[in-house]
Amino acid sequence: MNQEVKPGKVLSPVTPWTDRSVPGIDMPTQQQILKATFTEPTIECPECHALVTRTAMSFNVYVCPQCDEHLRMKARDRLNWFFDQVTEELGQEFAAKDPLHFNDSKPYPERVKEAQKKTGETEALLVMQGQLKGVEMVACAFEFDFMAGSMGTVVGDRFVQAGERALKSRLPLICFAASGGARMQEGMLSLMQMARTSAVIQKLKDAGLPYLVVLTHPVYGGVTASLAMLGDVHIAEPKSMIGFAGKRVIEQTVREKLEEPFQRAEFLLDHGVIDQIVHRHALRDTVSRIVAKLMNLP
Repeated sequence: MNQEVKPGKVLSPVTPWTDRSVPGIDMPTQQQILKATFTEPTIECPECHALVTRTAMSFNVYVCPQCDEHLRMKARDRLNWFFDQVTEELGQEFAAKDPLHFNDSKPYPERVKEAQKKTGETEALLVMQGQLKGVEMVACAFEFDFMAGSMGTVVGDRFVQAGERALKSRLPLICFAASGGARMQEGMLSLMQMARTSAVIQKLKDAGLPYLVVLTHPVYGGVTASLAMLGDVHIAEPKSMIGFAGKRVIEQTVREKLEEPFQRAEFLLDHGVIDQIVHRHALRDTVSRIVAKLMNLP
């Protein structure tokens, strides 16, 4: 049937359906697809931004399966992974006090409580005794999320107790270091821990007992200036930042731009500061092998 045309009206030509524009569709990005796919919490790699489930990341010891980036491990996770069997946890009787009644934007005790709630730990250093490949040893690990792993009196107490246990039982001592340095809220008392920890390390050396340090990301300040650089062997994880003063502070002091990989583990290895860089997957075997050699074990 022909269409009736009213006077004064002009019909526009009909556009074929093949030439009609299709409404735009916003395609989801790969990240959005992954987020929708995963049914459990994910962790985003800070290097390649890949999304990996917490379970998968945990099974891979917090090493990104896409780019091999070493993510930070919690101290308790690290020690439980390091030991085949944990015999005992040490140092839980020590608790932080407020000898200086320090108060900046909030009181020091309040900061400690916030850190305890955030991490589930009572302090920035965990100490355990256990077995690695049949060899009994003592190991301690810094919890960086607890006030940046800062070293206060409790950290000093726990480290000294770890050293004394190693001396008493004739065991090697392993330290996984990750810290921003001394704890400013305890002032001079925190700096005294540098001397205390150094003294117990010297006792280990005099007794012929191995003290190995594993430098993780990052290690700075008073921890670097004491217990983290007094080991018989210094091992670092790839790309870890290690130093005393921070990069920005040094740049402002020397008035020069410091390019990568300054203060990275690879830079320190090239300059003879550390002994070797070990991938986290090979860390247990490496420590076990070094301890066996130093203690003349079969």
